Order: sequence, then C-alpha cells, then structure tokens
Amino acid sequence: MSNSKLFEPYQLGPINLANRTVMAPLTRNRAVPGSLVPSPLAAEYYGQRASAGLLITEASQISQQGQGYQDTPGIYSKEQIAGWRTVTDEVHQRGGKIFIQLWHVGRISHTELQPSNAAPVAPSALRANTKTFVGGRFVEVSTPRALEASEIPGIIDAYRQAAANAIAAGFDGVEIHGANGYLLDQFARDSSNQRTDAYGGSIENRARLMLEVAAAVANEIGPERTGIRISPVSPANDIADSNPQALFDYIVDQLAALKLVYLHVVEGSTGGPRDNLPFDYGSLRKRFGGTYIANNGYDLALANEVLGRNAADLIAFGKPFISNPDLVERFKRGAPLNAPDQSTFYGGGAKGYTDYPTLESLQAAQ
Repeated sequence: MSNSKLFEPYQLGPINLANRTVMAPLTRNRAVPGSLVPSPLAAEYYGQRASAGLLITEASQISQQGQGYQDTPGIYSKEQIAGWRTVTDEVHQRGGKIFIQLWHVGRISHTELQPSNAAPVAPSALRANTKTFVGGRFVEVSTPRALEASEIPGIIDAYRQAAANAIAAGFDGVEIHGANGYLLDQFARDSSNQRTDAYGGSIENRARLMLEVAAAVANEIGPERTGIRISPVSPANDIADSNPQALFDYIVDQLAALKLVYLHVVEGSTGGPRDNLPFDYGSLRKRFGGTYIANNGYDLALANEVLGRNAADLIAFGKPFISNPDLVERFKRGAPLNAPDQSTFYGGGAKGYTDYPTLESLQAAQ
C-alpha cells in the first residue's frame, strides 16, 4: 500500500507536507484547570503523531467567552501561548507541521464556563437542544443572549489576536472553526440566526461574520497560513439550514477570493453517516480552487478512492489518530489498527491519550 497517493508529499502554500494525511481536530478536555494551558502531556501527544502530513490541534477558544466545554485549551493568554510553544517545538523537532484550530462556541456553552457566570452569546437568543461537558458530566447548554451589533467587531478582533498569538506560539498556521454548530456556523444558518440587522436575514448577511473573521485572520497572518473548516449538512449541535447548498456555495465563493490555504469540509453528519442529506461537495471543491481537505468517516480504502479521482487533495482522519499515533505507518504496512477506548476521549491523564502502542513498540515487546 506504500504506493498510495495518500503517502505522496504535498505543497500546502509555503509548507511542505510529508504526505496527504491530516490529523483532524479532536477535543480531549485535558487542559490545566483554571489556566486552560495545554496539558504537560499535550506535547508528547501531538509529537507522537507528527508523522501525519499535517496536525490540526483540538479546538482552542479565542477568549474565555468562547469556551463551551470543561478543560479545553485557550490561545488568549501569555501562559497559554507558552504552553502551546512546548507543543509546536516538539512537533517540529519530530519533523511535523501543525495548525491550531480557533474556536468560539457561541451558544454551545454553560453559564458555569462564562465570565461572571453570564449567559453564553449567540446570533439570537435561541437555546440549542444539545449538551455540553461541565464539572465532569454532560449537561444541557444554557440559554444564550443575542450579541449586540456593537460587540461583533470585538469578536472579530479576538479571532485576529488569537491568530497572531498562534504564530507567536510557533504554529505553522491556523484553522478557523466554522463548522459543527459553533458561533460562525450559528450566524450562517437560518435555524439559529433570526437577526434583522446586517448579520441576519439574507445568505449574504448571515455569512458576513464568518467571512469577516476569515479576512481579519488572513490579513493578520497571511492567507497562506489560514485555513477554515465547514460542515454544510451536519446537524451537530442542533444546527440546520433551509438551503445549505446555496449558502455554502456563496460562502466558498467568497473564501476563494481571500485565497485561504485550504478548505476543510466535514462531508455528511459529523461522526455519523456521510449521506444524511444530498449535497454537491464537488461544487465546493471547484469553487474554492485551492487545497480541499476531505473529512468524516474516512478509512484507507475510501481515502485512496477519493484521492484517486481527484475529489480531494488531503484526507483528515479523526478517531483513528487517537488510538494510533503511528497511523501513517500502519496504513503503509496494511497493519491492523488499535481500537480506541471511548471512555478516555474526554478528560483524564495519560491513559487513552499518550499510552497507545506503536507497531515499533509492539514488536520490541515480543
């Protein structure tokens, strides 16, 4: 299998990737409580997986207001920047490339996580029918308040500053999280956005915040170091739209004009069926024109098939990378994969995080 296109080098803007395998962003809830600095184990966790062509970190909030789950890392304080620097140094020492995913969860949060226990913010005061992880348990999210128009420039600037912080922390670039029912996705969808101002109503208005954030980040660190993730038909976190094809065709047309380095697309329902709703992903690939990262439910066979017909440039794998730090090598050899321990996905220490065996370690133990 070593002759697969998946293992060919790829030029991502100014960055040379060793192969076309991407580690997708995966929330692990292991940041240091209080400071929300990446765990001391995080450098080893990401370093172990540096053989991926590109690593994309777990989503990291741009501000305290942007946090939606217990013990997720931030990228807004000096301590967090320093903590992430240990991660990027380790990954680079092992020959890898790494982007950080920038996150504002919007309404997918709880008052316990918000500054002064305030209500989470959203485009409109509509509570999502979903849960979040707080105090070691899953609970219903809190009812949000609608953002005032005067607050929106501050949120855009928080994304810009977070991107600058990421470069200071040594990241090769950033991925803007515009997917899975979080803030930018909430603004884009007519199910969660009932605004009547410049950020609501028409497709152009609902897409405005996502596009203004993308422009601000690209202007700060360069479009060649700025990617974005979208999930056009995923119902994740109680999100929907009456016409997702028209919405995302428009969004991607505008993103293409910004010349972002990649478009990362969750195809289908996040972590679920790929065919939950009809959607033409080929339209997005054609409209964007640049690097297209395909994500959701990929195994080696599907990756080879999609790359073989040039329907994507890079393939992102999520859960397989949790339990297989040497996933690329296992794919090359056609070796069996470790099964993930789902009980350790969210929170905890080294167990289920940095202790999964590699092929090399298994062979050494024989």
